[in-house]
Amino acid sequence: MSAKQAVLAVAAHPDDIEITMGGTCLRLRDLGWDVHYMNIANGSCGTAVDPEDVIIPKRRAEAQAACELVGFTWHPPIVNDLEVYHCNEQIRQVLAVIRDVKPTILLAQSPQDYMEEHVNACRVACTAAFCRGMLNYYSVPARDTITDDVTIYHAMPHGLCDALRKQLRAGQYVDIALQLAEKRRMLACHASQKEWLDVSQGMDSYLDTMEEFGHQIGTLSGRFACAEGWRRHSHLGYSGAEIDPLSNALGDACVIDQEYEKSLKL
Repeated sequence: MSAKQAVLAVAAHPDDIEITMGGTCLRLRDLGWDVHYMNIANGSCGTAVDPEDVIIPKRRAEAQAACELVGFTWHPPIVNDLEVYHCNEQIRQVLAVIRDVKPTILLAQSPQDYMEEHVNACRVACTAAFCRGMLNYYSVPARDTITDDVTIYHAMPHGLCDALRKQLRAGQYVDIALQLAEKRRMLACHASQKEWLDVSQGMDSYLDTMEEFGHQIGTLSGRFACAEGWRRHSHLGYSGAEIDPLSNALGDACVIDQEYEKSLKL
């Protein structure tokens, strides 16, 4: 592995990282970080026209192309769509990636989301990171334990609300205005998804919807024109003390919402 600091983005499906995490990953890449990209599911259900033996390799190639475009390291998915569960089999496989990558930052989906599979992917990623140093919890494939600190940040869900329609707010915002064009090119690699999302979720313009999502979060930030929002996970079990490496790395490009911070305290 490289001696550079690493960030690992873990999400449920191909294109989830591009939509909610891609700009932050690009910013860290530009600062010299190694960026690792893993979808737990292979995109098998993201189609209205293709059988599994067509859509799975198609979506794999799209995700790989997006990573190659921007210099991210791609890690293969491990299950079909709608088969992401918080279970030992999947935790052990994600754990192997974490022990290999040794990420300083782990980017995960929101623990509250409109899609249950996003929540499951979040739980798998968090548990795998929690187990990284446990001698008697083996990974698949087998990897040596690690004790490095890791900080988890949760992305904002599409729609900016949970499954019960309650609006969620971010704890910190990352300016992605300069990364937006490259983020859009990454998302454009997922050509199969424009048709599918037009049909299944009524998105008239897949790429424009992603941009509008970023502008909405930018407005919420009160500072940036286009942003990605994050909520930092508790450090307990992940680092010896409360740390915020994302803010430390990005400086003025990452603003903390002080009202959110105040709301966390009794």
